Formats: sequence, C-alpha cells, structure tokens
Amino acid sequence: MGLMIRYFRYWLFVLAVLISTFAAAKPQYINPIPLAQLINTPVSKVNEQTFELPVITWGADINTIYANGSQSITSSNSLFSSYGLKFRLSRNDKFSDQLTNYLSGKTPYLRGTLGMVNAASDLLASNPSVTPIIIHQLSWSSGGDALVVKPSVRTVADLKGKTIALQAYGPHVDYMGAVLKDAGLTPDDVTIKWLPDLTGTNNSPASALYENDVDAVFVILPDALALTSGGAVGTGSEDSVKGAKILMSTKTANRVIADVYAVRADYFNSHRSDVMNFVKALNSATDEVKVLFNNANAKNAKLTPLLSYSADLLLDSPDAIEDIKGLYADAEHLDINANKQLFSDMAYPRNITKVSNEIQTTLKRLSLTSASTLPQLANWDFTQLGADIEFNNKSRFNSERVASVVAKKQQQNSLADGELFSFEVAFQPNQNSFNSSLYQTEFKRVIELASTYGGAVITVEGHSDPLKYLRSKKKGETGVVLNRIKQSNRNISLSRAQSVKQSVLTFATDQGIALDASQFALVGHGFGSPKTGMCGNEPCAPATESEWRSNMRVVFRIIQLEAESDVFQPL
Repeated sequence: MGLMIRYFRYWLFVLAVLISTFAAAKPQYINPIPLAQLINTPVSKVNEQTFELPVITWGADINTIYANGSQSITSSNSLFSSYGLKFRLSRNDKFSDQLTNYLSGKTPYLRGTLGMVNAASDLLASNPSVTPIIIHQLSWSSGGDALVVKPSVRTVADLKGKTIALQAYGPHVDYMGAVLKDAGLTPDDVTIKWLPDLTGTNNSPASALYENDVDAVFVILPDALALTSGGAVGTGSEDSVKGAKILMSTKTANRVIADVYAVRADYFNSHRSDVMNFVKALNSATDEVKVLFNNANAKNAKLTPLLSYSADLLLDSPDAIEDIKGLYADAEHLDINANKQLFSDMAYPRNITKVSNEIQTTLKRLSLTSASTLPQLANWDFTQLGADIEFNNKSRFNSERVASVVAKKQQQNSLADGELFSFEVAFQPNQNSFNSSLYQTEFKRVIELASTYGGAVITVEGHSDPLKYLRSKKKGETGVVLNRIKQSNRNISLSRAQSVKQSVLTFATDQGIALDASQFALVGHGFGSPKTGMCGNEPCAPATESEWRSNMRVVFRIIQLEAESDVFQPL
C-alpha cells in the first residue's frame, strides 16, 4: 500500500487536471489577521427549528452522516431520530462561514479542528452566550495530512531558515506549530507564506511548492501524493515537484490534528440533554460504522447508502465510493472511552487542555490570537454517556518486524534516514542505571514525543567509548582479544539502551501515563559511531576528557517508517 496511506483515485484525477492549471500560475499570498478582526456578525438567538449541522470533508464526518440516516434531513429510522434530534446536514469547509452561521443562530454547532476552535477564542470570548464548549472529539488525523518538503530538508530541524506555505485559518496551523516546537524551533525561525485555500486552486499550498522560494508545504494527502509522484520522490513529471518527498504524514504525527464538535454556551445550558443525546448518537454511530467498514465487502443495506451519500456530500460525486473508503481510513475514530481520557485524564500528554495550550502558544506567536482564553470543555459524566472501561493503550507495532527493519538500517548505517527528531542522554563511566530523578527533563521529552508521534518508531541507541579498545590495540593485543572487546562494548551499549528504555517506561507509569513499549527499538552501537569520529576504519582516539565523555551517550531518534507497512499491527 506504500506509506500505509490510501490513494484517493477520484481526487487524484481532479488534482491532475487542477495542478496542470495552477502549476504555471503564481499563488496569491495573504496576510491573515485575527478572526476577531475579520468577522463582525452580530450575535442572534439560535433558531430552534430544524437547524444546520455542519460537517466537513473528513473521514470522521461519515459517522455523523450515518447518525443522520445517510441523507440530508434526519431520517425517521436514524440514530439522531431515536434520540429525538433533527438536523439538516450542511458541508461547510470554510470555517469563517461556519462562525458566521454560529453567531447568527443558524446553528449552535461548530465543526472543525481543535486549532480552528482555538483560533476563534478571542472572537467568541466577547459574548458569554456564544462561548464554544467542546463536547466531543471525533477523531485524530492518522494519515490524511502531510508535510511535503524539497531535498534541502532532511529532518524537521532543517526547516530553520526555510520558507513554509500553508492555509490560513486551516487545519495545518496546529500541525506546523507542533512539529516546529518538537524540533526546538518556533514560527519565528521560519518564513511563512499564507494561502486562502486548502486544495484545488492556484491559491493553495500545493501550488506554492512549485515556487523556487518555497521549501515545504502542509497539505492534505491527495496533494501530497500528487506532488511526490504517488508518495515516493517527485520526478518532476506528471505535475510532481522534482525531489519533493513526504517528510511525515499524520500516520506518524497521529496525535496532532484533533477533530471536534463544539456548541454555543447558551444552547448547551438550555438544551443539555439534547447535546448529550447528540454525543451518544455520535458514539453509537462510530461503533456501528466501524463494523460496516470492517465488513465492507459484504452486502449491507446500511453501507451502500452511507457510501453513496457520503461521496456525494463530501466529494461532490456519489460514485467516489473508493475515495470515501480511503477518507475514512485516514482518520482514527474515537469512541466514548477515548473521549473520557481526552477530557478528564490530566496526566495524558495529549489531552484536550494540553493540546489547546500548545495550539494557543502557536497562535499567539503568529499574532492570530491573544491566547487569553481556552475553549471550555463539557463537564460530562462519562458514565452517563456510556463509558465503561479505562482507556486501553494497545500495542501499535509488530515488535519483531520493527527490530528487523532497525537492524537492517543499522547495518547499512542509514538510521538517520527517516529521522524526524533526535537528542541524547549522557552517562558516566561504568554507569548502568538511569534514575529518573537525574534524567527527568529528558524522560519527559521522550514521553511527549512518543505520545505526539504515536506512529513513529523511537530508537534507543547506546554508544560507548573506544579508549579501552584503542589502548589494547596499541599494546598489540591479538585480533581475538580485540574482537572480544568490540563485542563486549556492543553488548554493554545495548544493555544501557535497554536500561534507559525501561527507566522511561517506569517513569511514565509513575506519572500515570501508559506508553506503548512496542514503539521503542533498541540499538547497541558499541563504539562504532563515536562522536570523536572515525580515523579510517577505526575510531579516533579522544584527545581530551570532554571528547572522551562525549562518546558515552544514549541517543533517542524518532523515525518514521510509513513505507514499512508491516511494522504496524493490524487494528
């Protein structure tokens, strides 16, 4: 399947036509201003007749369509109807238009990413009746969005000083902020070019990558595939950009873009039971649609109309059935137990409050909000909503396959290929244990990266000092003795890597955080990659104590293995 992400045949056909047009056109960049200055719609009461329920072109919205009976107006035999609800579905991918409808009372609901809702916080803070209350997280993006780069960008840290293009007010502002932060960068370290459209025009990020002065773009998956010759490396033909590649998709950064529903405070307070029933219906729909898609090859009276209407509403063609299946696959659909964790587990590194704070920091840096208030969260009793178990952190990786891929990369000296971030932990001579009290800062960073990039593999790479080996060689020890020292150093460095990994997992457990142990792969380099460098085929001798100590380290490397589809466990 290449990159473990699906080809949207319908969109790729459309994009091929569009890209051939906008490849030769110059994108028109904009200077975004805070939404509070852009939108001045007066606040009106909610029209309590059948009102619009916004959906957007995203896989999780297929669940909403199903809950509505797979048609525009809520059908009598639908989940929404069974809870006494009635809506008129309306696709609205332009968030500013959604905000206008929300303020005017055309609908009490907002549908967007968590970043979009946060971007509207200043606009909506001026009137308590329209304060957005987040009521449900539908999904995480898990493959549908990507960072595409030119050859000069090998890791995220290489974005420093580069130019990035992305849509203003869109879903990728949070994505950009997260990856820059995790590389130790801020928006001030890059040049940003803003575009009004997300896809399909000459004023979208995909079109900007054709410009010589643009080094990277945040785009939706179909654009990423078109720009990179189907997800490989752009050849420059068939409208791809020569040398362009996907540095990472949200298959790797799978805890960055959160899709949510929010509701007006006045409506929530006066219709709490209706809003709760809305969430219950969505949760039931999520469960039932999973069953339908897991048996998509079987004839089912509910699946056929769902696919057809979803394709029509979201992709403007009732025949785009395979593309709807791909759209669905690029989202991780969340049930009520996952929502319980996101709303109420304050230890969880990617809960809604922590992610909102991260987003607000980015928006404030970009002068798009004052970051003075966060969206409120519904104070649900999750037992009433049907939550019945603690969140189960399942293993996502095939540990044996990961170990095989990493071992091959080590043999080929190519572990840096696919690297997104890396940092190291120093240790003392003869040190074999790693107390969390001494390494708390480093361990917290590992936990944050493991939680944010849940689709990435984290290698824990032990390195050792070559001085004993070099002294023995200078003494004229035999090859047998020297090889024994080499192997001993590899074993010791692997043991240290194991000790560090276990210390991180234990530290996380003590903090109330469950990490996925299968995400970590151990590497024992011995002294094969010393910081002091190689002198021919042997490690260079350290000249100072500082150089000597620099070789004693454990390196954490976050790498994406999306091309290795079999490293992931089937869901």
